[in-house]
Amino acid sequence: MTRPQQLIFVTGTATEVGKTFVAAATLTTLREAGLTVSARKPLQSFVPGAEPTDGEVLATATGESPDQVSAPEYSYELPLAPPMAAARLQRIIPTIAELAAHIEWPVDTAVGLVEGVGGPRSPLASDGDSVDLIHTLQPDRVVIVSGAGLGAINAVRSTIDALGEWEPITVVLNRYDENDELHQENYRWLVNLGLDIVLSPGELAKKIIGVAR
Repeated sequence: MTRPQQLIFVTGTATEVGKTFVAAATLTTLREAGLTVSARKPLQSFVPGAEPTDGEVLATATGESPDQVSAPEYSYELPLAPPMAAARLQRIIPTIAELAAHIEWPVDTAVGLVEGVGGPRSPLASDGDSVDLIHTLQPDRVVIVSGAGLGAINAVRSTIDALGEWEPITVVLNRYDENDELHQENYRWLVNLGLDIVLSPGELAKKIIGVAR
């Protein structure tokens, strides 16, 4: 299997923390900087017609087709964890190994990004979650997206614990407000723990560009 020069896996501390927004904004910045980018959302579940799917948002950022980013057979029109949605819809739910084997990249991709679903331990496949897929894919960097407000410290530390000894890990405090004292305190606390913290997709893109070039 062709592997990107740099493989990034994006997970979150929970659902609705902005994983897709951060991923798409980062990919857009990388693409504007002249890097060849590609994204994969191995599985997705959604409310039909409510808003663009994660796969569609990522496809807009990379210039790919939505079906390249998210395989139709693994896209479930029901807002549940993919294995639950698949069971309700009487559809196929792959194993972690099958998911990994299904991910293909265009030749000469500088940065390939894989986005998980929900938090690190949210059900992803018939036999595993994002942590299992991370250990199967062996990405060059794991990105954790978290809110910046109340609960951020526990959420970030719990997610890192779930990943085990994995490194490097970069944490994005999404929706960070530099005028919010709680956000400032959370940022300082996490930095003092020795964690790699960034406050925007633009900062994340700079780190990735620094390795890719």
